[in-house]
Amino acid sequence: MEKRKIEIMDTTLRDGEQTSGVSFSAAEKLTIAQLLLEELNIDRIEIASARVSEGEFQGVKGIMTWANEKNYSNRIEVLTFVDGGLSIDWMKKTGAKVQNLLTKGSLNHLTHQLKKTPTQHFTEIAQAITLAQQNNIETNVYLEDWSNGMRNSPEYVFEYLDFLTKQPIKRVLLPDTLGVLIPSETFEFISKIIARYPNTHFDFHAHNDYDLSIANVMEAVKAGIQGLHVTVNGMGERAGNAPLESTVAVINDFFPQIEIGVKESSLYSVSKLVETFTGYRIPANKPIVGDNVFTQTAGIHADGDNKNNLYFNNLLPERFGRKRKYALGKTSGKANIEKNLQELGLQLNPEDLKLVTQRIIELGDKKETVTKEDLPYIISDVLDSQTYQEKIIVESYILSHAKGMRPSTTLSLKIDGEIIEEHAQGDGQFDAFMNALAKIYKSKNLELPKLIDYAVRIPPGSSSDALCETIITWTNNEKEFKTRGLDSDQTVAAIIATQKMLNVVAAQ
Repeated sequence: MEKRKIEIMDTTLRDGEQTSGVSFSAAEKLTIAQLLLEELNIDRIEIASARVSEGEFQGVKGIMTWANEKNYSNRIEVLTFVDGGLSIDWMKKTGAKVQNLLTKGSLNHLTHQLKKTPTQHFTEIAQAITLAQQNNIETNVYLEDWSNGMRNSPEYVFEYLDFLTKQPIKRVLLPDTLGVLIPSETFEFISKIIARYPNTHFDFHAHNDYDLSIANVMEAVKAGIQGLHVTVNGMGERAGNAPLESTVAVINDFFPQIEIGVKESSLYSVSKLVETFTGYRIPANKPIVGDNVFTQTAGIHADGDNKNNLYFNNLLPERFGRKRKYALGKTSGKANIEKNLQELGLQLNPEDLKLVTQRIIELGDKKETVTKEDLPYIISDVLDSQTYQEKIIVESYILSHAKGMRPSTTLSLKIDGEIIEEHAQGDGQFDAFMNALAKIYKSKNLELPKLIDYAVRIPPGSSSDALCETIITWTNNEKEFKTRGLDSDQTVAAIIATQKMLNVVAAQ
């Protein structure tokens, strides 16, 4: 069976830029336009609104200079207005060749915003289309607030479409401007329109105010729509537009009779670039491009993946240039840890694996996740802890640091069952801790090793809440040795390393 082709029109650079606080520079617009057309193979892109600003003018001009060299000019569109030819003049100066003319798709908007009759509006629209045609500019027409128009004034919508479908235009664009449609309405309204005007190309433009944009996209496809409007990462005004990534995945997986040309494997890289340009962070739980979508957290899921991929679905991460991850934390269990060890090329015996699992659970109670890069540090910490017997234990401590006051520590230490407490100040919290420890050792006529080097490191690529490993070099009777501490808090990690030192010396 021959597949039905649907055009994908990306409006990240126009409607997506209406995301609060987002504005692309001319250079960023050009870069994104190039990626959308050449890397992702998007059919069409809407890049700007006419007459908005000088920056918008320069951005469109730059894109059109590049597009004309590449023969892409008919794939690039600009939002225009019924304004007596001002938008057409603006387009001519930029070199743009396709206008998306914004018109009124509901009687409510026409009556109360424009304060015009349908006949007056249609006459002005016809003039705008004719003027565009005279200047070799192709026209598509938006029916703003069309969804409410179909709900409340369908007779006006059909009167307008009877007129519009006789005009020299290429496409009619049906936007759910306020994001009010439910899926059943989307299917009903678009089915009626396509049945009445079978020779006209219709696009659907979904908004996500009720989190129904993808559901409405699916119903529009079922109803026979010929084009869909999307944005990278679902950017757009209010709750945003239908996200490009989810739209592509849903069509490819659930509509085998539909053909789209978007390159799936490049979706993630373009998504991350747009995130960087906008500073608009992708939620971790966002489908397809979020950090968590291909991350298994529960140990039972990792175990199932080892047993015939029981927890896989069709959304394989490799489709989108990504990899499956297995989170490490208090719910992960041995299966998740083994998956991460395999990627690192490491292997532990059952007893050591059990100890590492317990350590990760303890760390997971303090920290949201433990990364794969943390694993070598955790293994080192656990295996190192097995080399001595704990005779000296840091029972408790209070670290304080206030502006205008020296850092101080109150320390409670257990030595051979006896608990001794001391308080001291220092140049920093760890220095105060060491001063309190020195007081305790002096009271017991014990000598502390001398600290000669102190280093802190975190796994490559980790963030500010990462586990950190503190490595302290000590000297005792002219013999150097090192101890390590691991925690998400640097000072706590140093205290752990110090407790290890005390027990290493006590065992000598």
